[in-house]
Amino acid sequence: MKINKKKLLFVCLGNICRSPAAEGVMKSIINANKANAYYEVDSAGIGNWHVGQLPDSRMRACGLKRGYVFNSHARQFTKSDFQYYIFVMDQENYRQITSQTQNENERKKVVMLADYITQHANVKIIADPYYGNEKDFNNALDLIEDACQQLFVALETS
Repeated sequence: MKINKKKLLFVCLGNICRSPAAEGVMKSIINANKANAYYEVDSAGIGNWHVGQLPDSRMRACGLKRGYVFNSHARQFTKSDFQYYIFVMDQENYRQITSQTQNENERKKVVMLADYITQHANVKIIADPYYGNEKDFNNALDLIEDACQQLFVALETS
């Protein structure tokens, strides 16, 4: 029997901070729940500046302190990625990705990851920590963990 996997794609600007962290956190949650056979998880960036690179060393360090290994290589979003459900980090990511949709079905697949945040009041985006410090990276990771936990629950009950 063939299993139809739920395909999830996390998108940020350059695919070296937020989206690879979300990919790693979600994979960890899925693995902990022994649900690997039911999901395909990836990440991509809007731009091509970092294609082929590992995630930012600061994000990898923050993730490692929490038990995550962020080791995916950056890639740029392509139109073929509309096969996934797409979770973006901020309004500019949303605008950039939805501007590439061909139809309403594709547009409906693009959602703000922050919509799943429940533990942090009034947060509407997952801000880019790239020009910040360790506190900014940890804050982004706090939000990503919260959102991914809730997203997993939502996917498992849908």
